[in-house]
Amino acid sequence: MDIRLGNGFDVHRFGAGDHVTLCGVDVPHDRGLAGHSDADVGLHVLCDAIYGALAEGDIGTHFPPSDPKWKGAASEVFLAHAASRAAARGYAISNVDVTLICEHPKIGPHAAAMRARVGEILGLAETRVSVKATTTERLGFTGREEGIAAMATALLVRK
Repeated sequence: MDIRLGNGFDVHRFGAGDHVTLCGVDVPHDRGLAGHSDADVGLHVLCDAIYGALAEGDIGTHFPPSDPKWKGAASEVFLAHAASRAAARGYAISNVDVTLICEHPKIGPHAAAMRARVGEILGLAETRVSVKATTTERLGFTGREEGIAAMATALLVRK
């Protein structure tokens, strides 16, 4: 078996808005996330984890922020592309794990919907998708509620 492990890390600052999109789910919040696309930090780190496992760069390699074509794009497009790249090379995504790092909004009430959405995009059972959250105990930029950070791991297998 050929097993590949990739990880991703990303941050987005808060900006104007009335919700954040995390792992494909709109979560009510008093601010939005700033970014070239929809700024879904949860899906961005999953892309980077898959691209990393494939040794194919990162999300910016495939979807440059300098390209106006991707302005405001839904990040599910990026994640579907990453999954298709894995499939094209003969890899199945075994499981993914996302950690969202923020004080607010609270992730727990939305985690099941996020797992379902990520599973839907990747064609994975929810039992193969983990979405969880932690705080930084009010330390650093996430602790000051200036933005949200995320990290993810993806395991790819080719038999």
